[in-house]
Amino acid sequence: MAKIAILDRKCTGCGLCASKCPFGAIDMKDGRPELNAACKVCGVCVKACPEKAILKLETKVDSVDKSLWKDILVFAEVSGGRLHPVCLELIGKARELAKNVRFQVKAVLVGSGVKEHAEELRHYGVSEVAVYDDPALSYFRADAFAACVEDYIRFARPSVVLVGATSLGRSLAPRLSTRFHTGLTADCTRLEMRENTDLVQIRPAFGGNIMAQIITTNTRPQFATVRYKVMNAPERSPEASGEILLRKLPGGVAQSRASCVSVTPIPPKKSISDAEILVVGGRGLQKESDLDMIRELARLLGGDWATTRPLVEKGWNTNDRQIGLSGRTVRPRLIITCGVSGAIQFTACMNGSDHIVAINTDRNAPIFDVAHTAVVGDLYEIVPALIRQLKEARA
Repeated sequence: MAKIAILDRKCTGCGLCASKCPFGAIDMKDGRPELNAACKVCGVCVKACPEKAILKLETKVDSVDKSLWKDILVFAEVSGGRLHPVCLELIGKARELAKNVRFQVKAVLVGSGVKEHAEELRHYGVSEVAVYDDPALSYFRADAFAACVEDYIRFARPSVVLVGATSLGRSLAPRLSTRFHTGLTADCTRLEMRENTDLVQIRPAFGGNIMAQIITTNTRPQFATVRYKVMNAPERSPEASGEILLRKLPGGVAQSRASCVSVTPIPPKKSISDAEILVVGGRGLQKESDLDMIRELARLLGGDWATTRPLVEKGWNTNDRQIGLSGRTVRPRLIITCGVSGAIQFTACMNGSDHIVAINTDRNAPIFDVAHTAVVGDLYEIVPALIRQLKEARA
């Protein structure tokens, strides 16, 4: 781990370091440079200082004893009185990762009246389900839920903690990682386990231009959030296994400073994440009214429709029908993309589909790298032809 140090006895206060810093991380106060929170330890100031008054120091970080942290823990979220499907997908991935290092998979449930869900989880191959069940947990309070999960983590000492990237999970996971002074990788698209139990957390970075591999080497546990529809859920076993461990609430949870004033349920609505067939319009569409043929093709196929981010930015669509890192992740049986180039931000959120049909005039478009069926041609000719054939078949 590196840090920047300024030697006052050598510094002349010339201010050259402040003017050269690309992040604006050096403030001149009373003729002396001071680092602020924007410092990225890039070392530009070290090279710029004519008096050699700035040093880049490498400090040794104490590494945790990894043998003391074992197994993989999945936070099993209960939403609307049922298990959120993402927790089953995480259990499936956790079981796959655990085989490489002979870990067990455990789950933790937090809420009110959640014991019945613990019984259901026993059919998915977990060795233990920890349950914090109390009326004080009848609605989500970040501090109370975090205190319960923290309590179990300190008891079980898991090497890896997986949380669904839901609204609740995105609020809970950062609080937990902060309490353990360890790392958190959000919205992972792939996970791999090394023999030394380091979790390789893979996700798009730099606007989706690269796939970053992130590793937490010196601390435990390792936290990662994963979106719904990214991993495969395991088959439900007819036989139950594993133990249910009823845990007492940690002290102070019932006296949380947060309280529920009122609850207004959001009316349920259809999500493209649950669609079995999807037709997607991309940047290749020339005008907003062209979305009508995308909708028509989706209707004839008995599916739903969506778009990419550029069309949302144009105001042609809303975020709840966008596929991508800033939209939704989908995994339908069939997806047809029309005029979609295939940026990483998009493909990372749909490449798990059973069958991908891509229509694009550019035979070198990145979308063809993930497509099962590539159609090189003009969508304004191909989509209307598909619509006509489907109508004729129905007639």
